Amino acid sequence: MSVAEALRGRVGLVFPGQGSQFVGMGKSLAETSGAARDVFARADQMLGVSLSGLCFEGPAAELDDTYNSQAAILTASVAALAALGERLNETGQAMEPVGFAGHSLGEFTALIAAGSLDFATILPAVRERGRLMREAGQQRPGGMAAVLGLDDDALADVCAEAAEGGILVIANANCPGQTVISGEIGPLERAMALAKARGAKRVTRLGISIASHSPLMADASAQLAVRLAALPLQPPSAPIFANATGLPLTTVAELRDELARHVERPVNWTSTIREMVKAGAVSFVEVGPGQILLGLIKRIDRDVNTFGLADFGLPVDKPVADRGN
Repeated sequence: MSVAEALRGRVGLVFPGQGSQFVGMGKSLAETSGAARDVFARADQMLGVSLSGLCFEGPAAELDDTYNSQAAILTASVAALAALGERLNETGQAMEPVGFAGHSLGEFTALIAAGSLDFATILPAVRERGRLMREAGQQRPGGMAAVLGLDDDALADVCAEAAEGGILVIANANCPGQTVISGEIGPLERAMALAKARGAKRVTRLGISIASHSPLMADASAQLAVRLAALPLQPPSAPIFANATGLPLTTVAELRDELARHVERPVNWTSTIREMVKAGAVSFVEVGPGQILLGLIKRIDRDVNTFGLADFGLPVDKPVADRGN
């Protein structure tokens, strides 16, 4: 299916979350798209720091800091969304999504795309989200690991056995055969070894020093809930499909409930995509740095069509040498 044909059909827009960042993201878009360049300029002005410089040139260690990476990914994704809108206007094309979804942090980009919040309102909140999650990680250290090739029931048994009274949970059901676990260091390391012994094809510790989507984020979640409850939400232009359940959210009350414990609830990306397909989505467009979600979506449903920014004639950034090192 061509892009033109996809745009005449039912399209789902999806947005990546933390872990998708890399030095160089957004640079080519900002150089070629006035709309994208404006988003980065606004972010720099609002935060009072050169977030664009961090995205374009690093250093990687600073970009990977949760406090920075969340605001950076949101900004790079909104810039990509702006560039896509600009390109569609130039070509006389239109896109009316059947729905929106974002993986974890990406759900905040989905709120912007759906018109429920504007960038100027959500960027400071996401910056605060990163700060609170970093502090939670410092106070209650944890980690995350990806497990491939072990079904979720078997992995749940592994987590229960490895926890030994500690905290360890299934955090992200990314696609069939790829699941992320999250929790305290000791239980996590035991689970990684046990998963390998039980037949997992691969177990990889993620480069993140916090245990997202686990009870270790409870304190950050409670503080963030107060901040998010005050946001001036509007009903979305099309449903936002929830991380926790995959179900469509169409009212402000439903959105507030989704955000209330966003950082400690698990992400069921498999259910999210399946529910979007049930709602009529036959094509998916990933908007943001990289194309991580497109690969997951194809593993969830081989029959759907997937498109990235390059399919619309937009430049795709690749990691560049870290000038900060």
